[in-house]
Amino acid sequence: MTKARRLAQGVSSLGGFAVVTLLTFIGLMAITFFIGRVIPIDPVLAVVGDRATQEQYDAARVAMGLDRPLIMQFFSYVGDVFQGDLGHSVSTNRPVAQDLAQVFPATLEMATLGILIGIGLGVPCGVWAAARQGTWVDQIIRVFALLGYSVPAFWLGLVGLVIFYANLGWVAGPGRVDIFYEGMVAPRSGLMLVDSALAGEWDIFWNALDHLILPAAILGFFSLAYIARMTRSFMLDQLGQEFITTARVKGVAEWRVLWVHGFRPIRVPLITVIGLSYAALLEGSVMIETVFSWPGIGNYLTVALLNADMNAVLGATLVIGAVFILINKLSDVLYRILDPRSR
Repeated sequence: MTKARRLAQGVSSLGGFAVVTLLTFIGLMAITFFIGRVIPIDPVLAVVGDRATQEQYDAARVAMGLDRPLIMQFFSYVGDVFQGDLGHSVSTNRPVAQDLAQVFPATLEMATLGILIGIGLGVPCGVWAAARQGTWVDQIIRVFALLGYSVPAFWLGLVGLVIFYANLGWVAGPGRVDIFYEGMVAPRSGLMLVDSALAGEWDIFWNALDHLILPAAILGFFSLAYIARMTRSFMLDQLGQEFITTARVKGVAEWRVLWVHGFRPIRVPLITVIGLSYAALLEGSVMIETVFSWPGIGNYLTVALLNADMNAVLGATLVIGAVFILINKLSDVLYRILDPRSR
């Protein structure tokens, strides 16, 4: 294959990737917009209040563009979104895009540490369970993974606070940092650990980590359950292959059989599993953020729902969905890079 042909294929693949991503994003906008319009919440009342006169109500409705046909409202909404305008928040009296830029890094920080915990523990547990199939080790890991699927997040968060914060005092309580440290670090990336480290404020760094470790560990537990289960399933399929038996007959060390011959082929499908788990942590942290008073996008979305702030609800939902789409597409790209057969 010539260099020009490979370049053309790369450009074509990139163009197809962009088109699919764009269409998926437009579909996401359509779903969030129309669901936001049919739910029994009146955005006009959220603005004018329930004591407003009919004339005030009608004027606000016209000003918000809600008197136009629904399809016209949607096209106007799409145009605003592509210009970076997600509307104005009733709850904070600020642009929704500005609010989301402020709260999303907190969710990203917690979910990133959570997925690192999930990968660091889930993958070895899955490999170990597959290597010890049917033993007590396998049973314990499978029960542990089952708990990750069945235990409610808010209950586990409350129990974690009672045990590790209130009784043992091993971790800090709700919030991102202690009140004393709030506002002492200038936001650069929005990630408290990164910003405090860049500023050389190591007291704030360790305090932020102290606050972060428990909610991130709980999120990591849920991702660990999924990653360990899927890793075990993939490894069992590999360990039943003939080349594994051949390697063992030849006297290859067991750790090499597992981590080189067995684990290497499952890296590709495992990337998709990890990507989906990471996206799920970003969109599923609502309960954890509420329990821990974490100033992230989940907590922002909860407050917006309680205040019938539809612009904030639609904006937060759109951002979460966009992140899910992006991570899923990046997983597909990595899949093709690591597995030449899928190109």
